[in-house]
Amino acid sequence: MGQSVTSQSFDLILRGGTVVNQDGIGAADIGVRDGRIAAIGDLSQASAGTERDCRGLHLLPGVIDSQVHFREPGLDHKEDLETGSRAAVMGGVTTVFEMPNTNPQTTTPEALADKVRRGHHRMHCDFAFWVGGTHENAADVAELERLPGAAGIKVFIGSSTGSLLVEDDAGIAEILKRIRRRAAFHAEDEAMLRERKPLRVPGDPSSHPVWRSPEAALKATQRLVRIARETGARIHVLHISTAEEMRFLADHKDVATAELTPHHLTLDGDEAYARLGTLVQMNPPVRDAAHREALWWGLTQGVADVLGSDHAPHTLEEKAKPYPDSPSGMTGVQTLVPIMLDHVAAGRLSLARFVDLTSAGPKRLFGLARKGRLAVGYDADVTVVDLKRRETITNGWIASRCGWTPYDGVAVTGWPVGTVVRGHAVMWEGSLETPSRGEVAKFEEAFPAR
Repeated sequence: MGQSVTSQSFDLILRGGTVVNQDGIGAADIGVRDGRIAAIGDLSQASAGTERDCRGLHLLPGVIDSQVHFREPGLDHKEDLETGSRAAVMGGVTTVFEMPNTNPQTTTPEALADKVRRGHHRMHCDFAFWVGGTHENAADVAELERLPGAAGIKVFIGSSTGSLLVEDDAGIAEILKRIRRRAAFHAEDEAMLRERKPLRVPGDPSSHPVWRSPEAALKATQRLVRIARETGARIHVLHISTAEEMRFLADHKDVATAELTPHHLTLDGDEAYARLGTLVQMNPPVRDAAHREALWWGLTQGVADVLGSDHAPHTLEEKAKPYPDSPSGMTGVQTLVPIMLDHVAAGRLSLARFVDLTSAGPKRLFGLARKGRLAVGYDADVTVVDLKRRETITNGWIASRCGWTPYDGVAVTGWPVGTVVRGHAVMWEGSLETPSRGEVAKFEEAFPAR
């Protein structure tokens, strides 16, 4: 793979690894200069200020997690931009898109700029922020979605953590008819959720997927697709959790893209609620094995476009409240890579498909500039993994402020060994190696960052 490059010097060479990129999988070195990939191939005659031995390891395009909740500002006791991004790089993630349901909510240019300032050289990975779409800012979304640091517009049409909510068709249409980029949606039908609230059984989190039913998710997704067609908009439906949605979205790929999460692909609600209780409580819910198998169908058949962790931490004290007073959400950014590589090891998806879902897919959907591929001229974002390494995920490994994972005690095959962000080896062999140098990601459809 690649050409022999002699007598060149680089800032960093990743030597002897197996590179996974757009022309396949093969042995190659990667040479980095000024934070970008400068050469891919045989660099045995080249030199570098820093070299990393990658023999036996695979070099993947940097993993992009396009849905995380890092809770800053306003909810910093659960997580903040530094601790959340530390968890990201410990798990091999090089770029994150963070969600707007903070306090204050990310719904104004000022709130977005504040988050960008907070993240600059304090976050360990690169970053962008979703801007919340509301009734109040609907007239401004075309400008908001193009501001520096904006990943796009995110709309909750079913209530989750926080008070961002646009549940009516007219409100959704007001946003969709103005946007030019792809907007992301939490799709659960709010009227159905209100109507079904009596189905929640106090003290029994297994009633969570009964309350937040597959029908509520499907109805919201169907409404979204109809309004997207009427307004000529592009939509991205987050955290698909039902068989019915996956089959429906297969018929509407011209307007709608779909995200899957590791927890919906991995956990079986019939078993998980009994074992983990409120720790597995999420919106939309973890469901039974029949829905999980349908999500795998959507992944293997190409209906799903990206993986996102929906990392949504709460403290163990908060999660210990009896259902339904317990909050919905779990950690996920640090476990996305090992959990999904374990599925690769088990033969459920190929390594190429994993890369498509975690780097090429986010680039394609959201228009990231210079990210999502291992190619000359692109940012030197590399997720270095050992596909054969067996490890056990533990709460003690979790860098998130809340310090727990629903996968505590789970053995996996496949492990993140290094996280390289713009040529800086931020994490290597479980240690933070570089001071935080995270910067705002750039997009092809945004105003240039100043």
